[in-house]
Amino acid sequence: MGDKTLTRMDLSEAVFREVGLSRNESAELVEAVLQHMSDALVDGEQVKISSFGTFSVREKAARVGRNPKTGEEVPIQPRRVLTFRPSHLMKDRVAAGNKR
Repeated sequence: MGDKTLTRMDLSEAVFREVGLSRNESAELVEAVLQHMSDALVDGEQVKISSFGTFSVREKAARVGRNPKTGEEVPIQPRRVLTFRPSHLMKDRVAAGNKR
């Protein structure tokens, strides 16, 4: 598995090449999309991108955990966590890429 990471700059460069906006406009567009997505998630909305997947926020209840080293019980506070569920098309595409 490669250790290449897709960054905001890579996304804005792809928009620049594919769409033809200026580099500044491409960067602003990527930032605006990411900001809109994160605002929706903060508000508890789902973000569904067709053929890619769904981002959503889950509420996790308080529970008692255990320190594996000492065995001591530790309370875990309730929290909100971000989850991603890939679409079937994305799962198939990733699986096909692993068969090289």
